[in-house]
Amino acid sequence: MIPENKQLAVTKALHKAFNTDAFENIQQLTKGLSGALVFKITVQGIPYLLRIITRNETRDKPEYYFDCLQTAANAGFAPAIHYLNIEDKISITDYIEDHHFPVSEARIKMADMLRDLHALPKFAYQLNFFGASDIFLQKFLDSDIVPKNATKDLFELYARIGTVYPRKDPDNLVSCHNDVKRDNIIFDGVRPWLVDWEAARLNDRYLDLAAIANFVVKNDNDETDFLKRYFGETFDEYKQARFFLMSQVVHMFCFTLCAVPGSAGKSIDINMSTPGFNEFHDHLWNCEITLASNDAILHYALVHMKELLNNMQTKRFDESLRIVGDHNKFLLRKTTEKKISNGLA
Repeated sequence: MIPENKQLAVTKALHKAFNTDAFENIQQLTKGLSGALVFKITVQGIPYLLRIITRNETRDKPEYYFDCLQTAANAGFAPAIHYLNIEDKISITDYIEDHHFPVSEARIKMADMLRDLHALPKFAYQLNFFGASDIFLQKFLDSDIVPKNATKDLFELYARIGTVYPRKDPDNLVSCHNDVKRDNIIFDGVRPWLVDWEAARLNDRYLDLAAIANFVVKNDNDETDFLKRYFGETFDEYKQARFFLMSQVVHMFCFTLCAVPGSAGKSIDINMSTPGFNEFHDHLWNCEITLASNDAILHYALVHMKELLNNMQTKRFDESLRIVGDHNKFLLRKTTEKKISNGLA
């Protein structure tokens, strides 16, 4: 079950962590889209999580991943670590049994967790989410799996977000998990834990908020409650508008990221019937469906595309663009006034 080229490294890890060369049981875990191999192993009667990174992509550089994982584990956001090896790309952590996590409870507890996570000392490495989104958007366009005229309006509306959203904002650049979804949340019956820290970097706080909101925010009241829980007394219309715009960026990212592999190289009909957005995410949250097949991945992509298009055709979209744009102008004016003042001093 463990690749032959990793068996010696795993044996070394077991010996270093537990002073033994073998485990009693092993079970491969296949949830999620990560390229890593993940196993539940039993050593001396105790279950642990063995994770082996197999890819050499930038996202999977263990010097990025392990540094964030260690920080998160030390702060109590990730399971305790028993072994890390950058060269071998292997980690062993506590195994925590997952329980049903009611959405109403998750909306509160995940807001609290993300607020505290984002308050950690800043991770050493940074992710430009807008840059990553642009890359996958271009890959989608280059794939020609959808006629250009079929998505023309969608991409033109989406481009308006890039004209106002502050991509470089040090006040909102925080330590982020960057992949907050049900597959990466373990609920022990009392509190949630975050796993799979391979994508963790310094990033815009609104990405984590928008990602988990896909699962726990079902209506306007839920959204307000969720954001108030996270921001507390500092919550205002600007933060809500910025959250809304980032949510659309996340929808576009999920659409373009998943449409290409989901299509399996074939042309797709973006108008094909799919479940509703909340329905699909409820199934994912409750582990009733997985993204283990091309069809499921394609449906996931189109669910996000349809939600994105619906949202960008609302009055709230225009209003959010205005609010964020006005805020940018205000900050620019204040900066200019300060420079002038300093020059006269």
